[in-house]
Amino acid sequence: MEKYKRDSIWRDRKRTFLGLPWSFTVYELTEDRLFVKTGFFTINEEEIRLYRVMDVQYKATFGQRLFGVGSIYLTTSDKSAHDLEIRSVKRPRDVKELLSSKVEEQRLKNRVVGREMMGMADGDNDDLDDEVTEN
Repeated sequence: MEKYKRDSIWRDRKRTFLGLPWSFTVYELTEDRLFVKTGFFTINEEEIRLYRVMDVQYKATFGQRLFGVGSIYLTTSDKSAHDLEIRSVKRPRDVKELLSSKVEEQRLKNRVVGREMMGMADGDNDDLDDEVTEN
């Protein structure tokens, strides 16, 4: 059986004690998706389409900064991974910038407009209709 191979732009593991990659969480970024693979006995792999990412934030605690790691928080319109934390990765600011640029590329490529990013693509646009008819 051939192992599934992706064209990764970035790949890292969640860092633990002293910034060492001793965990079973792997993050992988491709041109259009972010994968989060967790687990040892039972493996779970979450896939997030980049055009669904609404917000990207960088945070680093004092302890994380001491060991050269930080976390990136994503807010997405994905149902299963609405708030996602890419925890304790190396060079987090560079990763954040890479993610932000790829998100913008995918939004343009997929022609995702602002109202789709606000959750209105799911048919939750009742408030917008009321505002339009009142004016």
